Amino acid sequence: MVAPEPVHAHGRASGTAVILCNLGTPDAPTPAAVRRYLAEFLSDPRVVEIPRLIWLPILHGIVLRVRPARSARKYASIWTPEGSPLKVWTERQALLLSGYLGQREHRVIVRHAMRYGEPAIAKVLDAVKAEGADRILVVPLYPQYAASTTASIDDEVAAWMRRTRNVPELRFIKHYHDDEGYLSALAARVNEHWRVNGRPDKLVLSFHGLPRRSLTLGDPYHCECLTTGRLVAERLRVREGFVVVTFQSRFGRAEWLQPYTEPTLVALARSGVARVDVFCPGFTSDCLETLEEIDQEARAAFMAAGGTTLGYVPCLNDQHEWIAALSALVVRHLQGWDLRAVDAEALDRQRRRALAAGASA
Repeated sequence: MVAPEPVHAHGRASGTAVILCNLGTPDAPTPAAVRRYLAEFLSDPRVVEIPRLIWLPILHGIVLRVRPARSARKYASIWTPEGSPLKVWTERQALLLSGYLGQREHRVIVRHAMRYGEPAIAKVLDAVKAEGADRILVVPLYPQYAASTTASIDDEVAAWMRRTRNVPELRFIKHYHDDEGYLSALAARVNEHWRVNGRPDKLVLSFHGLPRRSLTLGDPYHCECLTTGRLVAERLRVREGFVVVTFQSRFGRAEWLQPYTEPTLVALARSGVARVDVFCPGFTSDCLETLEEIDQEARAAFMAAGGTTLGYVPCLNDQHEWIAALSALVVRHLQGWDLRAVDAEALDRQRRRALAAGASA
């Protein structure tokens, strides 16, 4: 069904919008909220590539009965007064990006959206369209491309397009795993951590895992993670073998991309490596997978195996180098579009939010 169009404002120039898209998060650290989130997330055929007739009974009959309570406890351990860390950091990135673009005199609407949960991609697309945006750049907050992440965002945008009569001009950023600004921001984050805490014996770069069959099916994710790891190591100017690339967040019994993060940390501790730092370059915002899985669970496993110190390096979050790199990346992909025209009231609201975010930094 085609959705009704917003009232057309004759004489208003078309504007440009940028939408930062992240994975999503439950609304609250409760079993009910986690169940709603997981039901949407794990129902996506891009995420679980098992035939629907087999997977959906398992999902609703077993997974959604058992997992929400356990996951809710994990979310509760990292929840902040402002809400989910992923939500907080993603909102802040959008606000700061609008400020950085404004400093370059680019009059662009900037919003954030979540693939699962709120604010939903379709609602944000409707909102920026109503504010006068007829050109929209979609920016996944996943530096490495994967069908289960980036392509799923594209699917959701395509579904919105099918329901929209007057479709805006759309552009998509596919990946930026080897982008100079992104890599420099990663190296700066690690170097700052070392300046404060000293260097470890090893640096583990932990990326989110995928089933191994994604590699054989043609997904470039594994190669892009290895490329990011190699290029970060080059910028850190460390000795060969100092950086170890691993993969975390396994789900189910199938083989996933290896080496696995926690078993690698345990093996390092048992081999006599006393001090390890762990950094997650594929996550642009701290979230459950970094703050709970790495900074809590993986830390405990490393220490129990004989390790002395596990230093967790925070994600890029609102780091200046990262927002500057994101701004440069966005500007490159906006080339050829008129960035001067946008709804004045929307721009003013955006500017006030960006100023407030900067003042609270």
